[in-house]
Amino acid sequence: MRYIYFFLLFWLFTPFVKGQFNLVINEIDSDTPGLDTREFLEIRSANPKFPLDGYVAVFFNCNPNASNASYLAIDLDGYSTDINGLFLIGSSSLEPFPQYVIPDNTIQNGQDAIAIYLADTSDFPSGTLPFVDERLVDVLVYGTNDPEATSALNIFRAFNPDLQQINEGGGNNTNSIQRRNDGTYFAGTPNPGSLNEGGGIELTRIRTTFDKTVYQEGETIQILFTADQPLEDDVNVSFILDHNGFGNDDYFGQTQVVFSKGSNQTGTTIQILEDLMEEGDEDFVIDISLDNELYLLVNNHIKIRVNDGDFRISPFGTPLNPTYGIVASAAEPDYYENLKGLAGSDLKQALQNIISDEELIRMHSYDELVTILKEADQNPENSGQVWLVYLEIPRSKLDFQTGSSNIGVWNREHVWPRDRGGFNSIANDTLVDGKDLFWHSNADSLRHANSDAHGLRVADGQENSTRGNRFYGDYTGPVGTAGKFRGDVARAIFYLAVRYNGLEVVEGFPEGETGKFGDLNTLLDWHRMDLADDFEMNRNNIIQSWQKNRNPFIDLPDLVEYIWGNKKGESWTGQVGTKEIPITRYHIFPNPSNSTIHIEGAGQNAIIELFNSSGQKMKSSGLNGKSQLELPSEKGMYWLKIIENNDIFSAVIMVQ
Repeated sequence: MRYIYFFLLFWLFTPFVKGQFNLVINEIDSDTPGLDTREFLEIRSANPKFPLDGYVAVFFNCNPNASNASYLAIDLDGYSTDINGLFLIGSSSLEPFPQYVIPDNTIQNGQDAIAIYLADTSDFPSGTLPFVDERLVDVLVYGTNDPEATSALNIFRAFNPDLQQINEGGGNNTNSIQRRNDGTYFAGTPNPGSLNEGGGIELTRIRTTFDKTVYQEGETIQILFTADQPLEDDVNVSFILDHNGFGNDDYFGQTQVVFSKGSNQTGTTIQILEDLMEEGDEDFVIDISLDNELYLLVNNHIKIRVNDGDFRISPFGTPLNPTYGIVASAAEPDYYENLKGLAGSDLKQALQNIISDEELIRMHSYDELVTILKEADQNPENSGQVWLVYLEIPRSKLDFQTGSSNIGVWNREHVWPRDRGGFNSIANDTLVDGKDLFWHSNADSLRHANSDAHGLRVADGQENSTRGNRFYGDYTGPVGTAGKFRGDVARAIFYLAVRYNGLEVVEGFPEGETGKFGDLNTLLDWHRMDLADDFEMNRNNIIQSWQKNRNPFIDLPDLVEYIWGNKKGESWTGQVGTKEIPITRYHIFPNPSNSTIHIEGAGQNAIIELFNSSGQKMKSSGLNGKSQLELPSEKGMYWLKIIENNDIFSAVIMVQ
């Protein structure tokens, strides 16, 4: 291990001009020859081994067409600079290997900016505009022979009036932008992992690798530690695997190993336990410690996925393999009773009165929608996954987008884009408080369209951005998919147009007309070709358990024709519900119950059915005068239906 004599003097006499938090942007290489596989960002602290908790590195696209919008934010929580005060972010092809790995070709060429804030990645969703306040720590505006990023410079000069754009060089250049000790910058040969003007300590870097990136419960994990040169000392390596619910009870094995002097590789194995419990997929994060600070641990805090093998499979199909008639509607028998004989605007108004009833409707926050959609858009083939609306594939519920990157994650898609509807988030949309705390809402509460679960779907992050705010008909989905989402989104659009005053479905693409959405003819075709299936009915039931209203075009698809289609203006003569048997005919007790209910008054041929809140049939049996029914052990709300002589009696049963 080689020590540089003036290392301590370096710390004493290195000025940090603007980094009021003792943290600066030390070097950036945004454009390298070829495919940009060796680009990097290097951060430097005034003190060695400086913890980076609470900091975020934010990348802004300052091209005039991008309006200075952010495109990436990196959460630095859990990391620290090395003994030289450096922290290196780069791709896996970079030498030396970085402490934080990003995909190849992530950092955009200039004219751009990189800033460090004392903040969180949640403060910088993709598209955030740059700002200056007390949280800004340092900023660098750079280019690659580009025009000056005037707008970004004007913003950031509130932080540093002398800020200038630094030029790295032309396309495919061999330079990086490096910070001198006096706070100025120069372009020169890239120097990642080392001090730009010499000095410091030469470190041996130790890298951690796994034999796989995704494991199943019960499998063995092989962990390998590799040094870039033989060790000059014995080094003790210890680690824990921990993250959210994943902990010591989920694995066993040797979590301490000795990395012997003279060797450059060691390893261990960990056994993941099979717990036979349905708890969903889990991520664990390996947190590694070394007992010698002259060795640098790179790529620590690696997140690894463990798939839960104990998932549930629903009795109905996915939208790609639809089933029909398995999931029963949870609507009360007289839910649509008031539609009888109505036509035109009277029919639409009566429908709005049902689904916008202020005394009944319960609306929840935009952040609460994550919980609702995990249940409503659950993959029928795996309860640990959600179903992506446009890509028509499943994805783990864990992979909800929480940072600025939308790659490989899912997020919330407004089928009616917010800017075309005139509704957006409010301060209280960050509340997550469960079913029992809610807002009342009516037809004029347009802002609630922002968090109306009937109008939102789980979508792949990148595909959500690809669709943007395009009208349906202009946007038809990804190439190569089956398009089984089309009827679903059409019925969601029709629901929104009835639920909220100020929204209207029209022919064509009404560009610039807020509140109008198209194309009507496309949506009618999609509705007719892609019929409402069990997945949609299950979704309708779940959302009703939260919002207390339903999408009527899933329950009664022909209503679409009477309001917009080939039966427009005709009187509604279709189904409005089933005949309800007076409650006095039956005696159901006790309710609530924790095990068994008794049913009295049923005839010889009566059939009893029990459904959970998702509309899945749990029990079906005959009755004979007096009977009892064993209830499921899981607490919650259930629907009891008694079918007798073509009549249906329904009641809510609570299991406590």
